[in-house]
Amino acid sequence: MKYMATYDWMESFRNTVEWAGASARAMASYPALALSPNPMIPMIAAWGEVAERSFGRMTAKPDWGIRSIVGPKGQDHLVDVVTEVERPFGNLVHFAVRRRTPMARKILLVAPMSGHYATLLRSTVSSLLPDAEVYVTDWHNARDIPVSSGKFDIEDYTLYLVEFMRHLGPDTHVIAICQPAPLTLAATAYLAGEDPDAQPRSLTLIGGPIDPDAAATDVTDFGRRVTMGQLEQLAIQRVGFKYKGAGRLVYPGLLQLAGFMSMNGERHSKAFQDQIMRVVRGEASDHDQHNRFYDEYLAVMDMTAEFYLSTVERIFKNREIAQNDFFVGGKHVDLGAISRVAVMTVEGEKDDISAPGQCVAALDMLKNLPDEKKTSHLEPDAGHYGIFAGKSWRLNIRPLVLGFIDAHSESKVKSIRVAT
Repeated sequence: MKYMATYDWMESFRNTVEWAGASARAMASYPALALSPNPMIPMIAAWGEVAERSFGRMTAKPDWGIRSIVGPKGQDHLVDVVTEVERPFGNLVHFAVRRRTPMARKILLVAPMSGHYATLLRSTVSSLLPDAEVYVTDWHNARDIPVSSGKFDIEDYTLYLVEFMRHLGPDTHVIAICQPAPLTLAATAYLAGEDPDAQPRSLTLIGGPIDPDAAATDVTDFGRRVTMGQLEQLAIQRVGFKYKGAGRLVYPGLLQLAGFMSMNGERHSKAFQDQIMRVVRGEASDHDQHNRFYDEYLAVMDMTAEFYLSTVERIFKNREIAQNDFFVGGKHVDLGAISRVAVMTVEGEKDDISAPGQCVAALDMLKNLPDEKKTSHLEPDAGHYGIFAGKSWRLNIRPLVLGFIDAHSESKVKSIRVAT
């Protein structure tokens, strides 16, 4: 599979379906056909509209879309996305709120790099902005990074996090969501051993595979069945000629999206069928619930091959983090070095990506961290997405996380705004 032609064929297929959708929508909307009583004509137009939008979103990075927030006095404050640290494979960005005194809470959100852009955390950022200074790791699409920029694996990822934490300073509270949880834990341990004064004050791990063997899911079962040779042969491709990263070995976002969709194929299929019928009836809108979700869900990015393969091999198969056997640049990253960073884990009872037990396992690994600095929360009836961006996050988890942050801050914060 490691051929540029394979990548270009996949991109050509996506482009062809997008074109077919646009063509079907345009032809079925032709004014001369408006007099025809054939019900298939509006159905074809609706299918074309949904297909064009869906397949067009797959290669476009969504905008953050956070223009302003409401201040305590009811005034709107514009929000600027400012790059704090710029690196080839990812930037540290700050959501700077104009005309506002810097907030006491300073939060670093470590976004997943598992096929989606950091904008997947848009609602998480929006919910935290009124109460904190928010920074986010904004990872780049590997297809747009020239081969000359070098490699990027989980050790490089960990060192990026170390650099970002050092830049923000010791008064930072880190929240890692899903995929980066084990590597964020490793980055914190790295700082604890190499630069203790740069450690964050708290670390919140949300739905991450700290110990994948603690609870089985489809993801962990797949990791056990497939060999690394099979995975490299089946999943890795070279970026095609269309992009700056031409020739770079990547795990394509379109393949990752296919995997995501297959896990809940019936649900996604029904969602698109229902959306087509809503378009036919004139009930759909540009920003309805379906489009808001799928505009983000379908926007995927490529990962470097070395990052994807090292994640599967070292995090899932060899369980290097879980067994405290992780090395960065030849140095052992000892989780036992974490002795003063407060750690909280959050899991969803119905999480089918990172099942309950995988994340909370981190607390047992921190042998030298006092019990009063360890906290865990299991959210009833919550799935993977809900624990960081859905109703469960807004109503229950967010106040708990902010309370945990305040309890382990140097200066106490007076109140927590509750989202509705």
